[in-house]
Amino acid sequence: MKDTPIMNKQTPASKMLPVSRFPVPKLKDLPADIRERIETVQEKSGFIPNVFLVLAHRPEEFRAFMAYHDTLMDKSEGLTKAEREMIVVATSAANQCQYCVIAHGAILRIRAKNPLVADQIAINYRKADITPRQRAMLDFAMKVSLEAQTVGDDDFKALKKQGFSDDEVWDIGAIAAFFALSNRMANLTAMRPNDEFYKIGR
Repeated sequence: MKDTPIMNKQTPASKMLPVSRFPVPKLKDLPADIRERIETVQEKSGFIPNVFLVLAHRPEEFRAFMAYHDTLMDKSEGLTKAEREMIVVATSAANQCQYCVIAHGAILRIRAKNPLVADQIAINYRKADITPRQRAMLDFAMKVSLEAQTVGDDDFKALKKQGFSDDEVWDIGAIAAFFALSNRMANLTAMRPNDEFYKIGR
């Protein structure tokens, strides 16, 4: 049985809780490429997002996950980076993924330069301060995330009416599908959001 850490008045309760149900490797024990990536993120943001530590439990899967994540989320053409984050926040809220809503909500606030939009989208994107085009994008993303078997030609036509290209439609669906995986892994592992995320972009 593990000893319970001793808390003091300066230690938030959330800092004392585990970030995963599975073993979390120490930074020094990780393969060099993964360690370097995590240290780069830490230097840039001032902390290590827990997702990096949790997924590093399986290095090969970490590499595959991050490669696909970067391909989808770091593109400069097509959807804006803020729109990509909107998809993540809306679908993650529907999948009840606390980690992704909190972490990507923080990124969305920064990329949209809007302290309100992430909370609006997480609660009810249909009432959020977004454009009709973005609402159509999220309608489609939610369908892919929750009931992809019902996606049909009419869904594509609705997106075409809003001016989305084939590549953008693919990206909307791929982001929703990828984060459906991410949401489920986060819930499987009981991944905790870092406290720092809650304050970013407010």
